[in-house]
Amino acid sequence: MKITKMHGIGNDYIYVNCFEESVPDPSRAARELSDRHFWIGSDGLVLIKPSDIADFEMDMYNSDGSRAEMCGNAIRCVGKYVYDSGLTDKTEISVATGAGIKRLVMSEEGGKIISVRVDMGEPILEPAKIPCLFEGETAVDRPITVNGKDYRVTCVSMGNPHAVVYVDDVDGLEIEKIGPCFEKHEFFPNKTNTEFAKVLSPSEVQMRVWERGAGETWACGTGACAVLVSTVLNGLCERKSVIKLRGGDLLVEWDEKTNHVFMTGPAATVFTAEIDYK
Repeated sequence: MKITKMHGIGNDYIYVNCFEESVPDPSRAARELSDRHFWIGSDGLVLIKPSDIADFEMDMYNSDGSRAEMCGNAIRCVGKYVYDSGLTDKTEISVATGAGIKRLVMSEEGGKIISVRVDMGEPILEPAKIPCLFEGETAVDRPITVNGKDYRVTCVSMGNPHAVVYVDDVDGLEIEKIGPCFEKHEFFPNKTNTEFAKVLSPSEVQMRVWERGAGETWACGTGACAVLVSTVLNGLCERKSVIKLRGGDLLVEWDEKTNHVFMTGPAATVFTAEIDYK
């Protein structure tokens, strides 16, 4: 099977071109191939497929084998893959995901895509649709007790659920201890991605992310968008700000006129290989 390893600011996935290949059990493949000790190692598996409703389809799985609706870093890599490999000659494409159709505008240099701007759509703020078990029209700055400690949380869906928590020390956070407690908390019936954020200035926010089904990753595009939306709702940053993740920076804008969130960042190919996997 031919695979390509790619990453968006450190959020790394294994990509398979399903115009040419087939993966009979992608959940098993995601679990096995993502193992960083015995196989390739990644945050998950992304299948690039034909689509009847968009230019391409992105079908993705977390490293634990669970299916994921959407990933902002992964979709930028999909854009780079299909252009660099000649599956399209367009720099504006649509991609069907588990969170709907996303539109990409890609920047090319020397025949290769170097950055991608993604229309991530409108944020979902209604608790029942995120979903989370808070009452009211939104879940902004709500109290929650996790593992015996009190926190304030803001919940946003970018096609997948996010809980944003503001902390004083992002770097020193023991995320491997608290992350799973948020992910599996009873207030989140479908589990949740959790972002631990600190506002550095009105136009800069630092974050780390614990991804549902994957653990800590170096970046999360939907998470960065959720952090921007949450921080704006809490009156702590501008609608266009730099979100600083462990793997690098993303520029995120919540457009007031359209209510859409736009994310811009790089995409990189690590290697392409043919592996003996069945």
